[in-house]
Amino acid sequence: MRIFTQRLVVDERDVDMQQRVSNIRYVEWMQDLAVAHSTAQGWSMERYAAAGQGWVVYRHTITYKRPAVVGDGILAATWVAEYASRQCLRRYRFLRQADGALLADAETAWVYIDMKTGGAIRVPDDLRRDFAVVDDEAEVRAFLEQARLA
Repeated sequence: MRIFTQRLVVDERDVDMQQRVSNIRYVEWMQDLAVAHSTAQGWSMERYAAAGQGWVVYRHTITYKRPAVVGDGILAATWVAEYASRQCLRRYRFLRQADGALLADAETAWVYIDMKTGGAIRVPDDLRRDFAVVDDEAEVRAFLEQARLA
């Protein structure tokens, strides 16, 4: 699947003292989405470990648009937006389920590494094939609206 989605419901553990979803929770959701998408595509954490290779975060960027509060249903989505030799850029979008309001846009730059040396290595071709790049914003919007209404 090119765009991976999960439905979330905000609970008390997700919010900060302002009663909004905390920035830390968004980062955790991003990590969870990336792992779930990877696993759904056949790239489990066990597969990476057996190969002695895996991803590490180089940079997270999050732009908060609207607050999410306890009880909000959220459609969370992720997809691979681009590859470089040793990196990939994964994007995320968080929408309020009820009205489709954009809560947050985010991206993570990931670096592919050899787990023994910790050094960056080329992203394998079979991994690239299993995670097709999605770089068409209109496609993302249409897919997410359809997923939200399903």
